[in-house]
Amino acid sequence: MAHAWKCSGLRWSADGPVLVWDGGRRSALTWGKRVAFEVAEGGARVCVGARGHACPVGAAVPGRSTGARCEECARLDRAHSVAADTIADDPRPYHVYLAWFGPGMVKVGITAEERGSARLLEQGAVCFSWLGVGPLMAARRTEELLRAALRVPDRIPYAEKRAVRAALPEAAADRAREVADLHERAVALPAWPESLVREPLRVVDHVGVFGLADVPVAIGGVNELVPGGAVGGELVAAAGPDLHLATGGGVVVLDTRLMTGWGLVPATSDELTVPVRQFKEAAGVQDGLF
Repeated sequence: MAHAWKCSGLRWSADGPVLVWDGGRRSALTWGKRVAFEVAEGGARVCVGARGHACPVGAAVPGRSTGARCEECARLDRAHSVAADTIADDPRPYHVYLAWFGPGMVKVGITAEERGSARLLEQGAVCFSWLGVGPLMAARRTEELLRAALRVPDRIPYAEKRAVRAALPEAAADRAREVADLHERAVALPAWPESLVREPLRVVDHVGVFGLADVPVAIGGVNELVPGGAVGGELVAAAGPDLHLATGGGVVVLDTRLMTGWGLVPATSDELTVPVRQFKEAAGVQDGLF
């Protein structure tokens, strides 16, 4: 029987997307690379635990869960989290940013300055600009100010990001327009915390990084993995946690968060035999798993 691998998720490096496996091994993903694996027969999806610790009960988790954690481990994972607003004493400086995912879809957020643009790549931001930098609580207050004054959300579901990804303007200037407009309105607000330093508009575009230019529109997305199910295709683009795979039936999006918690083995074919949801807007011990 082939050795089963456990995926820890997709990470973004300076060279592009990388799949990380339990134990530290990494698989670099490049355009045109064949991505193919099967879920071990008879296996079950098991909670991935919290904060580097295994789930104490090895709880089963649903195939459609993108967190791959049981209720208790999910609670523990968020108990010390900037995103969950449970940390107030982090001494690191934080960036406030505006991220654009497609027409009419902009969000505000914060990320540690030392992380650079990694958070924006992980979220699948098509383009973004920094707004300011300063202490965590000042950054958090600015985020709240923009949400209230400009009605800009701080969270956007991945399903909505995927839907607008198929309708991106071709010109970078058009993709930057909404960010530029909101940046101008944001820095003009009078109630910014004094400790947060405003930053000039510099729109960074990720269409090239994600490989989204001239890529066929995805026809659907993988709903979940199932025991014995297979995924196979040629990588044509990636954004956030999503891999865009060219299959015999068209481009299908795989959210790599669905891979965690499963035992995965090498594929014996390029078939796609897992449940796929059609998009409404669609047109017609081995050295490595990949």
